[in-house]
Amino acid sequence: MRSQLCMMTCALCILLTACYNRGQQTPDAWDLTEQQLDSISFYTTHHYTQNYNFLVRADSMPIIAQLPAEAISDMPVDTLVVYKADHLVVADITTVPADTIDSVWVKVARDQLTFGWIHEHDLLQAVSPDDPISEFIDFFSDAHLLIFLALVVVVAAAYVFLKLMRRQAKLVHFNDIASFYPSLLCVLVAASAILYSSIQLFDPEKWRHFYYHPTLNPFAVPFLLGAFLVLVWSLLIVAIAVVDDVRRQLPFGEMILYLLGLGATIAVVYIVFSVFTLYYIGYPLFVAYVVFAVWCYFRRPRPHYLCGRCGSPLYKKGRCPHCGAVNE
Repeated sequence: MRSQLCMMTCALCILLTACYNRGQQTPDAWDLTEQQLDSISFYTTHHYTQNYNFLVRADSMPIIAQLPAEAISDMPVDTLVVYKADHLVVADITTVPADTIDSVWVKVARDQLTFGWIHEHDLLQAVSPDDPISEFIDFFSDAHLLIFLALVVVVAAAYVFLKLMRRQAKLVHFNDIASFYPSLLCVLVAASAILYSSIQLFDPEKWRHFYYHPTLNPFAVPFLLGAFLVLVWSLLIVAIAVVDDVRRQLPFGEMILYLLGLGATIAVVYIVFSVFTLYYIGYPLFVAYVVFAVWCYFRRPRPHYLCGRCGSPLYKKGRCPHCGAVNE
C-alpha cells in the first residue's frame, strides 16, 4: 500500500513538473546590417530586390559585363544581349551617385555565363515580372493595344447593334431576355473599370506593388485591391450565370447573336468608364448607368410561369413556344 502511494506521489510530481525552455538565443530581429537595411528600403520604394525574377518582353536587351563605374567613365565595356522570353534573376543592385542618367544599376543573370549590369530605367522598360498575372496586366494595359481595341470595339459594336436591331433580336438593356444577370454583368464591368482607374489615379504605388507581387486572393491585399479582386471573381461567376440563362432561354443561333451583342456592350462599357474615370466624369456617369440598367430591367414584362415540361419561362399560360407543351 505504501509502495503504491509512493508511486502515485512520484507520478504526480512528474506530471506537475515542467522544464522551462528559453528557446534558441537569436539576435534581435531588427539588428540588421547596413546592407540588409538598404535592401529593405529599396524594396519598399521599388517593390523588388535581389533574387526577384523578371521575364524579357522586349525583342532584345543589352547588358554590360563590367562594373557600372567603368561604363560611366567611358571605358571600353563588353556588351551581352538577352532576348525576348528569357528569364532573368536580379543578382545585385547598386547606386552610382556620379551617374547623371540613372543612379540605380541592376545586375541581372540569365544563367551562369550570361550576366551583367543595366540601368534600372532601361531594365524596367524591357521586362515584366515573371508571373502570369503580371504578364496579363502588361498585355491589358498596353496603351497602343487599348487605342486599337477601342476603335475595333466601337466599329464592331455599331455593326452588331445595327444587325440586332434590324432583326429584332434580343439585346441587353433594350430587348433583353428575362434575366437580370446580363445587366448585372455590365454594371460589374463598369464598377471594375472605375475601381481600376481610381487605384491608378489616387494610389498608383499600391497598384505597382500589386503588379510586382500579384495574387488572386482578395484577403491578402489592401482594401481597395481586395474590392477589385472581389469584383473580378464576381464577373467570372455572373458570366457563367449569364451563359447558362441565355442557353436556356434562346435557341442556339439567337444565343450566339445575343452573346456577341453582350460582349460588344461590355467592351464599350469598360473603355468608356476606364477613360472617363481618369477625368472624374466616370463617377456620376456610373450612377446614371446603374439607374438606367435598373429602369430598363423593371420596365420590361417578366415571366410569371415556367413550362411544366422544359422549364422555360412563360409570360402567360398556354402553349410553350419552346417545346410545344400546353400549360393550363
